[in-house]
Formats: sequence, C-alpha cells, structure tokens
Amino acid sequence: METSLYSIQFLRGVIHIQHADGAADIPNEPHDPNFSSGALQDSDEGTVPEGGLMPSVEKHSISLEIGASLMRFIKGKGGSTHKRIEEDMGVRIIFPSSRKEDSIIIEGISAESVTRASKRIQAIIDEAVESPTLDYSHFVSLPLAIHPELVDKLVNFQNSILGITDPNKDENLDSDSNRDTSDEEDKDLHFDKATHVAVELKAESSSERVKVDITNIPLVSYAPKASNSSASVSKTSVISELGIEKSIFIKPKTFHLTVLMLKLWNKERVAVASQVLQSVSSEVIDALESQPVSIKLKGLECMRGYLAKARVLYAPVEEIGGKGRLIRACQVIIDAFVKAGLVLEKDAQQKLKLHATVMNSRHRKMKERTRRVDSFDARSIVNQYGSEEWGEYLICEAHLSQRFVFDENGYYHCCASIPFPEDMQVG
Repeated sequence: METSLYSIQFLRGVIHIQHADGAADIPNEPHDPNFSSGALQDSDEGTVPEGGLMPSVEKHSISLEIGASLMRFIKGKGGSTHKRIEEDMGVRIIFPSSRKEDSIIIEGISAESVTRASKRIQAIIDEAVESPTLDYSHFVSLPLAIHPELVDKLVNFQNSILGITDPNKDENLDSDSNRDTSDEEDKDLHFDKATHVAVELKAESSSERVKVDITNIPLVSYAPKASNSSASVSKTSVISELGIEKSIFIKPKTFHLTVLMLKLWNKERVAVASQVLQSVSSEVIDALESQPVSIKLKGLECMRGYLAKARVLYAPVEEIGGKGRLIRACQVIIDAFVKAGLVLEKDAQQKLKLHATVMNSRHRKMKERTRRVDSFDARSIVNQYGSEEWGEYLICEAHLSQRFVFDENGYYHCCASIPFPEDMQVG
C-alpha cells in the first residue's frame, strides 16, 4: 500500500499543502457554500473515530497545525462537526491525544478528498477566529509592573477599597473560611476580668433569710468589644452590594498598557508574531527619536457607560513632554502586525488609546457572577481616587505577552520583546 503524506500550514485565509516529495502546493479556494454556521459549537466533546485504516490502494494524509484552542470548533458538540466532515468528504480525522499538541491528521482515499476536507476545516477556523467565542490569546504590552513603587501603590489602592488592613495577610474576601471565632472566646474573658465587688450579707433571723445591702455597689457600664470579624463582614457586605470584589481588580504584578490584542491560535502564528515584533525594533527606536519616553498616570476614569454601572476603570496616560513619540512608536508596531495579517479587521480599525486598567468587571470570578456581572458602582472609588497621582514612569520595552500564562516575576509570559531607549543619546 502506498502512502502520500502532505503537510499543511494555516496562515489566515490561505492553505499551503505540501506533498512529501515537494511537488504540490495547492492554494486555498473559496469556502464551501454548503458550510453552515451551525458547525461552530462551543464544546470540548468529540471522539476519535475507531476502526482500522481505510481500505484503499493508495492512502493520502495531511497534517494540519490547528492550535489547541481551535480543536473544539472542529470537533463540534458531541463530535458532530468532525463526523459530518468525515461522512461528507470520505476522510478520517485523527485528533491529538494531548491538549498540548497543535496538529490533526486527515486521511483519505484520494488527494482531492483530503484537500476538500482541509478547506472545510479552514472555513471553520475562519469563522471561529472572527467569533467572540474564541478569546484573544496574546497582546502587545508595555509593562508597568517593572516599577515596584507603582505596584505598591496599586496594592494599597486595592486594600483600601476592599477593607484589608493587614497587607501581609492574604485575605480571601470571596470565601467564608475567614470567619472569626474569637467572639465566643471574648465572652469568657469578660467574666474572668470583671470587677470584683464585696457584698455584706447579714442574717436577719434564724429563719436564714438574708438581707443584702446593695446601696454601695458601683454600677459599671461596659462598652461592647469591637469585633474585627464583624467589621470585615460589614465592609465585605457593603462592597458586595456595589458589585465590587477582589477578582475584578487588575493584579498589580501584571499592570501594563495594551497596544494591540491578538488571536494567535497555534505555535506557527506565535512564532510569526514574535518575528514581526523583533523586526520593527529599529523603526520603533526611530519613532522615539532614540530618546527615553516616560508617562504620567493621574486620576481614574470610566471607560464607556457611567460610574454607577462601570465596567472598566482606568488611569489616564499622559506622555511626558507631549511630543507624541510613544503613540507613533506604538503605531509602527500595530502597522507591522496588520501588514503580516495577524490582526482582525475590526481591531485594525480601532484607534489606539493608551490607558492603564485598574478594574475590569469581565475578570469577575464565575462563582461570584450575578446580574451585576458586567458592571460595578465606581462612584465612591472615583470620589476618593479621582485625582490620585500615580506617578511618572519610564517605558522600558514592548512585549508580545501571552494571556493566562505568567512568568516567575508574576507578569504575563513574554514570547518576544524589544527594548526602548533608557539613556539619553548624546549626538
């Protein structure tokens, strides 16, 4: 039995299929008009078809680098999508056994059936990428958490709002496990430490009746002892009613400015993105005029909506010197990623507004989600911190950062980076 092996790479809208002998390069064709959007299902279900290899004189196969985050779209709910592709195209789709692997294999009795199946999968990927169901995986960031004094200010800001008085104590306001049991112990202490009073008892007669003189017993009023537990619960209840809880605060060690959001669903696209960022290093330096650039953070503002139902609270960014060098440098980066085909069309049309997010209701923990999931009342926070001087900070570098993955320093995992000038260049 002869076997033809093809390899394939997905680079946004184009399928490159390579035969084992290097002779074939089949371009992508328009999406199958019979493909239904119903193929887009948010599920991790799906099983690998069982059975032996397809009976054929010649077997053809393609290895497709898909990306772990897109596997669920190809499988579909209960494996329905990939089974339909197999039946319609006369192929077999083999999924990886590990979530860390990015590739699938399509086997078929002819090169044509395998190619048609790969194009169907490309259509699914295109639709998935444009859908909000597939979250952003990476972004270009300007790290601010490298400045310890700024991190400390953010920690104090969060502790103040959440009512955390001991910064060294890891208080979890989302849990009932911090209930204080010292109230019961305090009751025993009150009895032990009460003032002792001497009472003179005189027998009035042999009938054992006792006459007590209480005219000289001092009356003492004890103020109730304040309970740290009660104060904490009270504070937690108040902020909870405002839709405020710990998870909606940005982690201080991840504090940053966002330049561009990206969906990089496989290793190939991450590698391309890393190369793109590094390739514009000299252009970025030129845009910065080979001089350091610093920003000033002051106050708090609400992004869209209004304070009573805020979704995002951020510190406005002002470039020191006001020459617009930082914005120009960021635009160089954005243009390069757009040119490389790594940016969604809707994102490429967005106007850049640098801002430092401090609270985002989208980060709310699932177990705390209620009808207030998409907002919180920020009026009291802005009243207190609306004119806060966060300080001036040097922008040292730009990162290609991976969301949901963190390096040892607590910041987002850095896939690639380029330096910004840190010393004044003397001509």
